[in-house]
Amino acid sequence: MAQEAPPGKERTPRIIRSELNCLDYSLNNPDTLTKYKTAAQISNKVLDAVTGWCQEGTKILEICQKGDALLNEEVSKVYKGKKISKGLSHPTTVSPDSFVTPYTPLVSDVEEAATVLKPNEIVKIQLGAQIDGFGTIVCNSIAVPSKQQRDGADASREADLLLANYWANELLLRLMVPPGLLASNADEEKVKAQAEKAPTQAKITQLLEKVVKSYKCNLVESTTSWLFERNEIEGKKKIILAPAEGVKGEGTPEVGEVWGVEMGVSRGSGKCKTLPNRPTLHRRTTTTYQLKRPTSRAILSEVVGEFKTFPFSLRQLKDERDAKAGVIEGVRSGVLRQYEVVGDKDNESVARLLSTVAITKNGLTLLAAPPKPDLAQFKTENKIQDEEVLKILERPLNRNTGSKGKNKKKKRKSAKKATPEEDDDESSDEE
Repeated sequence: MAQEAPPGKERTPRIIRSELNCLDYSLNNPDTLTKYKTAAQISNKVLDAVTGWCQEGTKILEICQKGDALLNEEVSKVYKGKKISKGLSHPTTVSPDSFVTPYTPLVSDVEEAATVLKPNEIVKIQLGAQIDGFGTIVCNSIAVPSKQQRDGADASREADLLLANYWANELLLRLMVPPGLLASNADEEKVKAQAEKAPTQAKITQLLEKVVKSYKCNLVESTTSWLFERNEIEGKKKIILAPAEGVKGEGTPEVGEVWGVEMGVSRGSGKCKTLPNRPTLHRRTTTTYQLKRPTSRAILSEVVGEFKTFPFSLRQLKDERDAKAGVIEGVRSGVLRQYEVVGDKDNESVARLLSTVAITKNGLTLLAAPPKPDLAQFKTENKIQDEEVLKILERPLNRNTGSKGKNKKKKRKSAKKATPEEDDDESSDEE
């Protein structure tokens, strides 16, 4: 028989360690990072498959549908029998050349559903998976393969855009590492590093502009990197590059956080405009409101049950036509957020990259990230010459913990020498 607690005192229930861990959703809990990594592996695998499907003449709708099907298939293979939510953290989207934001057409919109990929256009592929609310999202930009040879001028401008995007992204990732985190054990260096302050968002934009302007490109205005949390991909902190008027970011990256780091570059001015295409991407907000229409309530119930607070496409709902009508009241009341379709104001090509990263005591860990391109394929006379930028690009993303012994033998060449003609093996996917 259990012993009764003394009068005036309540018995403290026994809570085993595993139960305590379930309540800890920070990176201090190893299970959290494991779930992030599992979701990231799925995101990276599906990104690779979708990239292969992006061929001249292929319908964007079909690529998106196949991508979502593969995401669901891969998610179903992990954490079987566990009572945790899992699914998509972002539907498969394929954005045409001058589009800035993710794009995925509907089956019921006949004209847009017939949109096909054109040779040599720069398309942005974005998608993601989530395990137990820990979502990872990844985006890569590629040139649609062409059967015909391009002339030198066109190929050079394409190279400029993709190189500007790649190197600006590499710089931004290094600026996400908290100052002093990777300082050596030397006392003098540690003290000096700890005295450094994180760069302001204005400074980050300034440095990135030096990179993209080296390739005669511009940052896409208001490109935003967000703090990720459980069931949330737009947290309390955000970094906004080249902010539009009246817009500003807030917060700096810290150890123990997960971020969605985004880079957007345009061959035009970088200014944006809202396109006439139907907005098909939405997500549930934290706003509560009693919807009046039965269709609206039914759609919201489906959204909450299937997608939680992660983005979804109307084509993923059971009935597209009901969905198109059902989300209207939700958007007006603020219960649902609608993502407008935005494009480059000058109709110029746009490239975007998005990586999900974890900041640990050892530096930056790339969870879901676009693969490093073969820089040797890009032929251009332009290159980065700013010494401050080149010095930052030489920094490592993380501390070598010895998990990859063969990497210790590799010598790091300076970013100044890492031109498209002579690039080394250094990449940002170190552990």
